[in-house]
Amino acid sequence: MKRRDFISLLGGAAFAWPVAGRAQQPGMPVIGFLSAVSPGPFAQRVAAFQRGLNEAGYVEGRNVAIESRWAEEKYDRLPALAADLVGRRVALIVTYTDAAALAAKAATKTIPIVFINGGDPVRAGIVSSLNRPGENVTGASFFGVDLAPKQLALLHEIVPHASVIAHLVDQNVPDAVTQLPAMQEAARVLGLRLVVLRVRTANDIDAAFATIVRERAGALVVGTGALLTNRRKEIIGLAARHTLPAIYPFREFTADGGLISYGNNVSDTFREGGVYAGRILKGARPADLPVILPTKFEFVLNLKTAKAMGIKVPLAVAGRADEVIE
Repeated sequence: MKRRDFISLLGGAAFAWPVAGRAQQPGMPVIGFLSAVSPGPFAQRVAAFQRGLNEAGYVEGRNVAIESRWAEEKYDRLPALAADLVGRRVALIVTYTDAAALAAKAATKTIPIVFINGGDPVRAGIVSSLNRPGENVTGASFFGVDLAPKQLALLHEIVPHASVIAHLVDQNVPDAVTQLPAMQEAARVLGLRLVVLRVRTANDIDAAFATIVRERAGALVVGTGALLTNRRKEIIGLAARHTLPAIYPFREFTADGGLISYGNNVSDTFREGGVYAGRILKGARPADLPVILPTKFEFVLNLKTAKAMGIKVPLAVAGRADEVIE
């Protein structure tokens, strides 16, 4: 119940978006979409981007074409995929993940780039300033990595007796790694021992959970990052198998059976990225468009999962939820 409002890659070939299917018209501008991960788990975000593009007056297949390149978690492929889009002389490149944005930025100094990411684009080296990004790059960020200490505190309210907390970190997001000292300090203030587990590939996830069990962690904070979101069903399943209360960064996790999530409204960030893409196609300069920052935050609680784990969520905590899944 709500209390406040808030697909397939074939090598490097173009991915057919949900509304694709019409032939490209002569002279139609082409948007290149570049991401480090795979499309399937991000269908809702892709749809949100398209809504923003539609708001700006562009409909895929009617007056704009989209060519997508998904690296399928093979980050070393990003430079070649970015170069391919540049070689196709796309009108604009939209990126998801810091690594994709940096690859696109290295590939061109002239084609406009709209990034969508989860960290601080200044810390990541994508832009020099939020208000005046400069050069050919701008975008929207949901700043997920900065919310980890808040997520830890919220999890502690729900499982106050857990003294050892595991923290799963996507090593492919340098910004998440640089924020670890803040997370360690938050744990110290709460009197908790934090076990940090860094993963770079999907193969690292099982090993991370083996360490969680060995360290006898009583709860888990899952960090932001495309890899972790891409593998969210696997992570949720492992948490359930080990009866491990976990907090996640986005609503997508709780909708798929995770216990709780607290984070930005990522769909809104992707929609804003679509609006920016449309504005640039109409002639706006990326250097003149400040980076869009998040304005909506969601605390989502899955009561069905809580009951299955035998967790009694305090009424004071449940009452603050923006959405409760029953």
